[in-house]
Amino acid sequence: MTGFGRAVTELPNKKITIEIKSLNSKQLDLNMRIPQLYREKEIFLRNEILRKLERGKVEFSIYIEQIAKESSAVINGNVLSSYYKQLKEISQTAGIPEPENWYEVLMRLPDTLKTEVQELDEKEWESIYKTFCQAVENLVDFRKQEGAKLFTLFTEKINNIADLLSQITPFELERVEKVKLRISDALSKLQVEYDTNRFEQEMIFYIEKLDINEEKHRLSNHLNYFLETMSEGTGQGKKLGFIAQEIGREINTLGSKSNHAEMQKIVVRMKDELEQIKEQVLNAM
Repeated sequence: MTGFGRAVTELPNKKITIEIKSLNSKQLDLNMRIPQLYREKEIFLRNEILRKLERGKVEFSIYIEQIAKESSAVINGNVLSSYYKQLKEISQTAGIPEPENWYEVLMRLPDTLKTEVQELDEKEWESIYKTFCQAVENLVDFRKQEGAKLFTLFTEKINNIADLLSQITPFELERVEKVKLRISDALSKLQVEYDTNRFEQEMIFYIEKLDINEEKHRLSNHLNYFLETMSEGTGQGKKLGFIAQEIGREINTLGSKSNHAEMQKIVVRMKDELEQIKEQVLNAM
């Protein structure tokens, strides 16, 4: 969900720049900086951003650069004259010297400047809304480019895990034989008689506890489901996160049941591939 969009429009008296950027987040976390003139449109813009972006930590800003020669601020002559007369009288009455720079003193006093309250012009708003749509569209395009990269990355990592899963098979039979041999050697060293039938039953029970066929089957299904979900369109990011959690559970179970050095090495490599998926899955829509 990382992205950035920017658009600019020039009106007769001002230049409007709209910027919007997004970072990873499980839901929409929106921070807006809008000039007072456009505050009445804030809820409308917020709803538009929610509809188009769905989620992400979003920062939205509108900047105004005045390019007209006229200023909306006007010197209030009546107030200025009143201040001047009062200060002259105080100076004469209290014997305080008059200031050398009258204008500098007077312009610091309250209400010497009055600013006309501006109202939002509908034609101006139409231009701003078009600029807003363009900025959001630029961000969406940015996200799509990032999404294409993520699709390639996830596909590669899922296929790597599937390949590692297939590499486990040759070590399974070898592991069972090693377990049988280790237990048999331990019993022979004890030099005691034991019931061979009971030994075989216990051996079967022990080996069944080490069986990983179920885990392999579930892991394979989760990997395929991850790839299918990626191809279902937008709005699948949270689901991909849940599937990645399930993949992690099956890999952990494989590790706990492996009881074989080479299998454990493969499990570690699987975890490394999955970790790279988890780092990026929050960035998927």
